[in-house]
Amino acid sequence: MAKKTARNTKGRIISAAWKLFYQQGYDNTTVEEIIAESGTSKGSFYHYFEGKDALLETLSILFDEKYEELQGVAEAMDAVAALTFLNRELFTMIDNRIPLELLARLLSSQLVTRGEKHLLDRDRTYFRLLHRIVRRGQERGELRSDITANEIVKGYAMFERALMYDWCLVGGEYALGRYAADMMPTFLEGYRVRR
Repeated sequence: MAKKTARNTKGRIISAAWKLFYQQGYDNTTVEEIIAESGTSKGSFYHYFEGKDALLETLSILFDEKYEELQGVAEAMDAVAALTFLNRELFTMIDNRIPLELLARLLSSQLVTRGEKHLLDRDRTYFRLLHRIVRRGQERGELRSDITANEIVKGYAMFERALMYDWCLVGGEYALGRYAADMMPTFLEGYRVRR
């Protein structure tokens, strides 16, 4: 029970922080405002985070929470529909809740970090869910089996990161979710079994 309470406290801090970052901007958000919005304490905040900058690394956690919320719906679909659905929902969330400059900062930090690369952590909910969907799609004959599940997941994740990176490069000049809704199905067709 204590582990679940700790995860809930940390999750509330992360959710509150990203809500405020989107509404007010990163630079205009204080630790005190994050604590107030999350309904936690200063001690709790500093137990989990060294400071506000440490929250930038939590974007992958926010993404995984979104995937956990969507996994039941996604697992009821065929593999290509599920992967397209997950991508669309995540990118719509980015459009509506994640400031472009913070996504760009996360992506650039992952390029130069010598430590943990959160976006590539294979133990994340993201990668576990993608593997389940792809393996099931291969077992059902929906996805090609001449390519390993690992390679399909790697390609999907790489394409998703490429779309986010491009969106950041062009300064968000288009809606990420809408653009990906056109591009992702075309990309995934290469993995579909030809009938």
